[in-house]
Amino acid sequence: MNIIDRRLNPKGKSLANRQRFLRRARRYVREAVRKASAERRIADIGDGERISIPADGLSEPMFRPDESVGRRDIVLPGNKKFVEGDRIRRPGGGAGRGSRASPDGEGEDSFHFVLSRDEFLDIFLDDLELPDLAKKTITKSDNVLPARAGYSVSGSPSNLNLVRTMRNSLSRRIALNRPRPEDIRLLRDEIAELEASENDPVRLDFLRRELERQLRRTRVIPFIDPVDVRFNRFEMVPKPATQAVMFCLMDVSGSMTEHMKDLAKRFFMLLYLFIARRYRDVDIVFIRHTHHAQEVDEETFFHSTESGGTVVSTALEEMKRVVASRYPTDDWNIYAAQASDGDNIVSDNPRLLRLLENDILPLCQYFAYLEVGEETDIGHPRETNLWLTYEKVADPGRRFAMRRVRNRGDIFPVFRNLFARDQATVGGSTA
Repeated sequence: MNIIDRRLNPKGKSLANRQRFLRRARRYVREAVRKASAERRIADIGDGERISIPADGLSEPMFRPDESVGRRDIVLPGNKKFVEGDRIRRPGGGAGRGSRASPDGEGEDSFHFVLSRDEFLDIFLDDLELPDLAKKTITKSDNVLPARAGYSVSGSPSNLNLVRTMRNSLSRRIALNRPRPEDIRLLRDEIAELEASENDPVRLDFLRRELERQLRRTRVIPFIDPVDVRFNRFEMVPKPATQAVMFCLMDVSGSMTEHMKDLAKRFFMLLYLFIARRYRDVDIVFIRHTHHAQEVDEETFFHSTESGGTVVSTALEEMKRVVASRYPTDDWNIYAAQASDGDNIVSDNPRLLRLLENDILPLCQYFAYLEVGEETDIGHPRETNLWLTYEKVADPGRRFAMRRVRNRGDIFPVFRNLFARDQATVGGSTA
């Protein structure tokens, strides 16, 4: 039996059931999200995703009778195959209940559903032990703008809200039963008619007293009272920056393994998620390098390996060239993240240091250096040439951070403190 629910589903009606289902099928959903994130482009990592999980992953434990044992009495209609006394084989067992399958393993037994953006981010960040990463406010802008923030009972005359003031006045006058001008005009017209005719002196006396009472209420209940006045209230909020560019720099020499590149990609994804939530438009520039550097697309950046020595200063030179040609600092907020295993030619270190201090850091909002390693590396990490060089500029207060990672769990401490303005130390390491 198939049950199809065609009732209208108002907002939030099935949220509890959906979350309960995600918890029950979390292992399958997590595997599907990891597979999807590995195949995505960095700019698309924050979108929702249509995923599929096997139908047997949705089954719940239940009791069923064992069809191979026990007794049963049945009545069979007449047939041409069996006669009285024949033993009939018990049905059931053997084949599964799936209806159709497909060569790639996805048939009618696959369950498809769509994860929202927030659900995808929660599961994507779950293995980093930071499910609330996307909800944190990491930095604040120095520039602020006034924004409407309701109403106040005091303020500048230029901020007077006439509509809200008149609405409050009308409500008060109705509640206190203040006489309307039309009612007073009708009373005066009727009094004038009676005075001219002199027919009903009793009625005339009553109307005069009523007119006096209504005029007195008009004077006591003003048309606009100070309690009615409302002013527009404004609060100063951080000014949103409109555009930013994110530079991804990575060593692609033979010493960078696929595991190291995977760590770098995850870090770049987290950085992009942060920047994309803070800025309206975000550009991504990929620069890879060995002994020479070049700007490439994302596919080439992560999946291409080259041979040759490692000269890190070439990547900074290329970044400087791209900024000068396309991203003026007056219009763009510039972020940079560099991933490397720490190798660099010793003779290049002085030039690298000068470029970083004099040219790159003055351009950037923040510059992050991520030194990646293998999971098998245990104990105290070795001090690489690049790490020792960057330590010279990693002073507290600078817009520069450097960390080490060996597995996915190490990425969170790097990202958590990277953009904090009040961080105590910038140049610490995460081993």
